[in-house]
Amino acid sequence: MGERFSVHRRTVAAHLVRRSIPIRRRGLDESDVTEAVELYEGGSTLIEVGLRFGVSQQAVRRALDVEGVTTRPGGRRARVSA
Repeated sequence: MGERFSVHRRTVAAHLVRRSIPIRRRGLDESDVTEAVELYEGGSTLIEVGLRFGVSQQAVRRALDVEGVTTRPGGRRARVSA
């Protein structure tokens, strides 16, 4: 709707909430969850995994939580020296 009416998606969401219209949360497709878990456990960040699948880092975190994956603490990753 945001693209159609040239407004930000949060503006659309605010209008829907004010009118008590439920909003669907976009999450990972069930078919992508296994790959997302593998990417995250392989060292990718929540943001990187989200970008790969076109979803937010919160959507990735929710999917990982459902799968029982423990998320790493936030912040910068430690540099690996060769």
